[in-house]
Amino acid sequence: MQYLIPVGIVAIIGLLAGAILTIAAKFMEVKLDQTAAEVLAALPGANCGACGYAGCEDYANALAKDEEHLVKANLCTPGGNAVALAVSELLGIEFEGASSRIAIMKCSGSRERTSYTMDYQGIKTCKANKLFYRGRGTCEMACLGFGDCEAVCEYDAIKMENGIAVINPVKCVGCGLCAKACPSLLIEIVPDKTRVVVGCSSIDTGAATSKICTIGCIACKQCEKACKFDAIHVINNHAVIDYTKCTNCTLCAKVCPTKVIHVFPKRKAPTKPAPAKAEQ
Repeated sequence: MQYLIPVGIVAIIGLLAGAILTIAAKFMEVKLDQTAAEVLAALPGANCGACGYAGCEDYANALAKDEEHLVKANLCTPGGNAVALAVSELLGIEFEGASSRIAIMKCSGSRERTSYTMDYQGIKTCKANKLFYRGRGTCEMACLGFGDCEAVCEYDAIKMENGIAVINPVKCVGCGLCAKACPSLLIEIVPDKTRVVVGCSSIDTGAATSKICTIGCIACKQCEKACKFDAIHVINNHAVIDYTKCTNCTLCAKVCPTKVIHVFPKRKAPTKPAPAKAEQ
């Protein structure tokens, strides 16, 4: 009997708390208007934040409330042109093609090119391993190989191969989730037209890098000297490309002594999707 009273009190408190939370949820609920709901339904639901908003609902609300149409309807990179067209039609504005983007990997340190400094036995994630000293790689900025980026990719665009993340540009939609998941910041989201990629992010001196990775950037600046567009510079001991200036001329790749500047094949430019045929 002596236990029934405290148990009853706890039960009553729980019921009251539940009732208060239910009422608060009703009063504090943020309701979508009809336009926002329709736009949200047209979005892919990735909630990746590539559009610059907190998620699909936030972006849909911004579009619906924007009476002057200052918020662009083509910011959803995962949805591409199809979503941009659908949103434009819902809002009654002119269609503008989506800015296609892809992820690139700025490390080429596969297992035959570099090595580990430890036999890490902790939690098998890149994030956890990075917290332990500075990661298991001999290079501080090497891909740790546990696949945090692969785990968050909803488009099957990343695979771990020989200890390093490999991105499939055909499947990649540029959502940016992989870039956010990488604790070493080795993944960058760039324009879809990008063909030239520096596959190294080493911050060690050229001499030190050459001892721990057979394909690392040695900061020789040959690429910088060869570029006619001021688009590549050695920063913090590795070459960095400014994609607002790069023309994909590939001169930098041709003079790179370690061949760490990769040139990818040309991809077809995105086209405006054909409008759905009206029902007869």
